[in-house]
Amino acid sequence: MKRENLVKLEGYSEIEKEIEVARRYGSDYRLEKGQVAEYLNRLHPKRLSLKVNEVIEETDSTKTFRLILENGYLSPFQAGQYISVFIEVDGIRTSRPYSISSPPTEIGHFDITVRRVEDGLISNYLMDQIKTGETIECSGPKGRFHFNPLIHHDHLILLAGGSGITPFASMIREAVSRGSTRQFTLLYGNRSLDDIIFHDELQDLADRLENFSYIPVIESPSGSYQGKTGLMDAALISDAIGKLDGKSYFLCGPPGMYEFCLAELDKLEIPARKIKREMFGAPVNIWDYPGWPSGIDQNAEFTLSVNGREVPVVAKESILTALEREGQVVPTACRSGACSMCRVKLLSGKIYLPPSTPVRKSDRQFGYIHSCVSYPLEDVAVLL
Repeated sequence: MKRENLVKLEGYSEIEKEIEVARRYGSDYRLEKGQVAEYLNRLHPKRLSLKVNEVIEETDSTKTFRLILENGYLSPFQAGQYISVFIEVDGIRTSRPYSISSPPTEIGHFDITVRRVEDGLISNYLMDQIKTGETIECSGPKGRFHFNPLIHHDHLILLAGGSGITPFASMIREAVSRGSTRQFTLLYGNRSLDDIIFHDELQDLADRLENFSYIPVIESPSGSYQGKTGLMDAALISDAIGKLDGKSYFLCGPPGMYEFCLAELDKLEIPARKIKREMFGAPVNIWDYPGWPSGIDQNAEFTLSVNGREVPVVAKESILTALEREGQVVPTACRSGACSMCRVKLLSGKIYLPPSTPVRKSDRQFGYIHSCVSYPLEDVAVLL
């Protein structure tokens, strides 16, 4: 703004006097030029090269990778946040977000706990190929799935499914290490008892601590199992936690769990403002989601035009996946439609976007889409 306009602002003359005093008597920070950027990068790094210090087998299908930074300091994070792991597999450069399962009080390492996914490109690569001593490129910690004392109640109801236990493990471990009096009630669903991650640790904590309740819920139990069974429906949740108000509800698990549990919480008349869910990867079986056109087969083949180049794509494949397969590098973090880093401009064609995707009003207005959860319904063209 020009000075002739600035001087018209109320109080500007007083600000000019303060600036003059600061110049005359203030400290000279010119020698420290660049240090602020260096410090901020330490707190919020864009990339980290982390060494696999240990691989811990949790279950037959799950491993924890303990990651360390050999030179420098790991950035701080809040329990519940994730890091994105960048991997190149079969010539495809891609990434996957993994919640940090270690607590923020463990400042020497990050733990990520990975469960094998059927036909999972990255999970299978990590499980089968990554060994102790190798280096993995990761992002700094990200995400908003964490406790906020200004918003949330001190009694947290944690609804987890499968590997969705990982952010809750970080929250619980942090509370234990800090001696927090915060109350946790964990309902943890799995198909079988053998699938439960961190079961012995969780059971030990529940036996020792008055402020932590652990309730496994097994979908297909063996004959000797005496605990909760089936799905985490309204009746089971109500029976497990008793009084419903005065609590905050956190959900993390596969997409099908969200659809089911959110409907059950609605039956219990839990206000939406008291429910927080983690975005947990791209949808599975996108063609089964509400609003998917009945006339579009999931294997229908289309053409994706990007920057003058044509790329083959099928309806069940996200635009981001198709771009990465063809060697295009697209910035991404959550791969769940939440962070908006992977957005591209839709120039032509129709796409399917899951109804729960939080697209900004300005993006809708100017035609930007989240490529990680955008699926072609016909030939489409995008601009990177």
